[in-house]
Amino acid sequence: MPAAATNSAISVVLPCLNEAEAVSDSVKSARLGIERSQRPGEVIVVDNGSTDDSARLACEAGARVVFEPRPGYGSALRRGFAEAQGDFIVMADADSTYDLAGLADLVARLDDGYDLAIGNRMANIHPGAMPWLHRHVGTPTISWLLRRTWGVSIRDSQSGFRALTRAALGGLQLRSTGMEFASEMIIKSAVQGLRVAEVPSSYGLRAGGSKLRTLRDGWRHLRLILLLAPGLLYALPGAALVVLGVLTFVIGFSFTSVEVGGLSWQPIFAGPIFWILGVTGLALGLTEHRRLVGIGLARPSKTLGLGYPLMRLEVSLVVAALAVLVGVGIDAYIFVRWVSGAGPHPVGIQLAALAQSLIVSGVNLAFIGFLGAGGATVSEQHHPSSLAMGGSPSKDQALR
Repeated sequence: MPAAATNSAISVVLPCLNEAEAVSDSVKSARLGIERSQRPGEVIVVDNGSTDDSARLACEAGARVVFEPRPGYGSALRRGFAEAQGDFIVMADADSTYDLAGLADLVARLDDGYDLAIGNRMANIHPGAMPWLHRHVGTPTISWLLRRTWGVSIRDSQSGFRALTRAALGGLQLRSTGMEFASEMIIKSAVQGLRVAEVPSSYGLRAGGSKLRTLRDGWRHLRLILLLAPGLLYALPGAALVVLGVLTFVIGFSFTSVEVGGLSWQPIFAGPIFWILGVTGLALGLTEHRRLVGIGLARPSKTLGLGYPLMRLEVSLVVAALAVLVGVGIDAYIFVRWVSGAGPHPVGIQLAALAQSLIVSGVNLAFIGFLGAGGATVSEQHHPSSLAMGGSPSKDQALR
């Protein structure tokens, strides 16, 4: 182990909301962990609006207490990170669920060259410490989505016991204010190509009532993941719907109706729905992915990159204009045939459906083209790197 790494100072950041029953023990455990690591360090407790004696008890136990008025797990951690002085920053909870005395195991991975180390609780959860839904549904599902979408080899993405280097933290530009902060950290680490390790840890019974809200917090995680994964949210379903729309139109032009049991299905009415939704979703996915790559919130994709040229404003306007003109031309042909007394066209309904699909999807494509061009301009002017990591420090006083 390099001598420089051995002397790296540790800052332990503990967000706290009404944890009078456990904050003192958590601080003492963190100080013991720092002592065992044989490094200098500090323990910072971020009081996030407690109405009990948490702040006083944390201060008496040897922590530096700062106050963050903006509510939320992420808000408290961001304030604590901004206050931290150490080269290595450890985050955990102030509820005695994590074994802070063993924080050296996480820090050791930073010495090994990793940028972020996460404690994996899943193999050592004390009886009754984690609700069944969180253990078997919530955490595994979110972890799978993160692995599938960003390729991170993480099994416990919701663990709050982590250590990261100051250099890595500075580049992440973390912004979330709630529990989704945990997912944001992993996503941005993956996008930036940081080295992430998992370390076996434990998860014990908490002291006091839980602050988690299963549905709200779960939704905030899922929302963040989907917003930063336009390929998964828009492009993939869009491409599937485009293919389905084309197939449905082919069937509709080939067969007036399809008999299914005693029912008669007219596929030509489904074709426009599939096509319009598909083109819109695919265009939105390509546009948003290109924007996120441009501001460093998504990794380049060879597959999605193939569609980037089509979403340049000028190109999308040309394609949109052609689609609208073809659609109007088909409508004009049907109209002229009708007024001339030639009688209904054999596939007149199918042609009308195709015309409307081209016109609507063309207009949507033009709108998305302008939206993408405007979004790209704004993103360049407000790149995350130009903003402060944790916002401007508030004027709250700190207890020392």
